[in-house]
Amino acid sequence: MPSQKILLYPHPILKKLAHQVDVVDGEIRGLIEDLIDTMREGPGSVGVAAPQIGVSLRVCVVDVSNSKLGRDNNHGLLALVNPEIVERDGEAVMREGCMSVPDYTGDVVRATRIVVRYLDIWGTTREVEATGFEAVAMQHEIDHLDGMLFLDRIASIKTGLFRRKSYR
Repeated sequence: MPSQKILLYPHPILKKLAHQVDVVDGEIRGLIEDLIDTMREGPGSVGVAAPQIGVSLRVCVVDVSNSKLGRDNNHGLLALVNPEIVERDGEAVMREGCMSVPDYTGDVVRATRIVVRYLDIWGTTREVEATGFEAVAMQHEIDHLDGMLFLDRIASIKTGLFRRKSYR
């Protein structure tokens, strides 16, 4: 499947609540393949959500296994359909970036442990517990499905937003 173009903020679809997926079928699995290819093409990307490629559905992928922050604590490639966070604990500030906001990074407060309920690629309900960087990445992608960007979670635009020196 081909890598897709990432929509950039302020594209309006990035600020809309994505629609629930009724049935996980071949079309949704094809969308997941597009998301995986797009994530793998993105510089330093550890996840991508369907709205970022112009599809307003609650589907995202996350894989922090190749990141220095996530390689020792991860579940590998996760494709999440209709994900919802059902538990969250702890709190930490982490610097985040986003392919849809390529010129900036920001300090965002996130839960350090989450449990996410979702449908897998066959439509089976699953739950996964994530901690550390993987939990942050999952929260970031689920935010995209809710029409939120990391910019919406920065406590202070004056002290928590930074111009990116280079995008790699």
